[in-house]
Amino acid sequence: MDLKLVKNILTLISESDVDEVSIEEGGFKIKVKKQSESNLQTVHYQMPVQQQPVSAPQAAAQPATQTASETKPSASTDDGEVVKSPIVGTFYEASSPDADPFVKVGDHVKKGQTLCIVEAMKIMNEIEAEFSGTIQKIVAENGSPVEFDQPLFIIKKD
Repeated sequence: MDLKLVKNILTLISESDVDEVSIEEGGFKIKVKKQSESNLQTVHYQMPVQQQPVSAPQAAAQPATQTASETKPSASTDDGEVVKSPIVGTFYEASSPDADPFVKVGDHVKKGQTLCIVEAMKIMNEIEAEFSGTIQKIVAENGSPVEFDQPLFIIKKD
């Protein structure tokens, strides 16, 4: 799904009386729900995991070629799968500054569990685990800007 299309959908929803929208296109799913109390929106992304067996030296030598509608949500390393940011924004490890982080190194996560939030244009986007596993490393720093396709976590699959 095209990122510009997603942004346009978010803008339309924020300006309308609609409280919740779900869209599925191929293996890409997006659900937008307005939060009435804080007037913020939460977006849940779920992208298909594309398994491509590639050895570590080959993976480093391959150029990153993707279209807007075909993204790679994770890549393999010796430590585990790399979970990447699906959008540009600000990385937050917790739902608020005084809350506990969603996950810590060593935590076991289940598919669909919230890993972090990436804030983009005042919209809180919950990034969910695409598979079960153990958090090996948190790559992004709390409160730091992240780019599209930037590594956020390394998770060792179960």
